[in-house]
Amino acid sequence: MLELNCPFCGPRPEVEFRCGGEAAVRRPDDPASCGDREWSDYLWNRSNPRGRHVERWCHAHGCGRWFRVVRDTVSDRILEVRAIGEAVAGEAEGKGD
Repeated sequence: MLELNCPFCGPRPEVEFRCGGEAAVRRPDDPASCGDREWSDYLWNRSNPRGRHVERWCHAHGCGRWFRVVRDTVSDRILEVRAIGEAVAGEAEGKGD
């Protein structure tokens, strides 16, 4: 079982959390004016990388707050945990929030 270090509550077991998916996905600025292809990409297409991946997680059975996790998708190891708005290593400030 994974253990995540919630930036607000401290270390907790994985079962208390819910993964919200890739952190860099952004809703189109004007959904009414985007085409089917762009809307479909926003809803369904994700990068699915091998290795380092930045995700959003929610402490659903705890404080209920969202935060960012850098996880290695090969080993499933948690590399870094940051509050929303804090930059993760190798990333521009605030990207993906």
